[in-house]
Amino acid sequence: MSSHAASGEGRRKPHLLAHSPDDNVAVAVIEGLSADTDAFGVVTENDTTFAVHVRHDIPIGHKVALTDLKAGDTAIKYGQDIGKVIKDVAKGEHVHVHNVKTKRW
Repeated sequence: MSSHAASGEGRRKPHLLAHSPDDNVAVAVIEGLSADTDAFGVVTENDTTFAVHVRHDIPIGHKVALTDLKAGDTAIKYGQDIGKVIKDVAKGEHVHVHNVKTKRW
């Protein structure tokens, strides 16, 4: 995930939020995030920004991959392990129960 310092002036409303620079997934924070969108994101922990080309429609509150994730990788959100990737996910694709499962079971 590439990032650069965000400027407070003229700042756009983000499409995506990540919480930590270590996150490999971010959350859609707008309704109607459509496939083929160059999404603007903010990392809330350090106020940096990033961009990712969204490949699928992403419902609000759902996740998008910020890097290519391989089966067996760990999905990271809030800087924490949120589950195991069970199916390869390309950068910009929808991350949800069809490709990530909790490690609890």
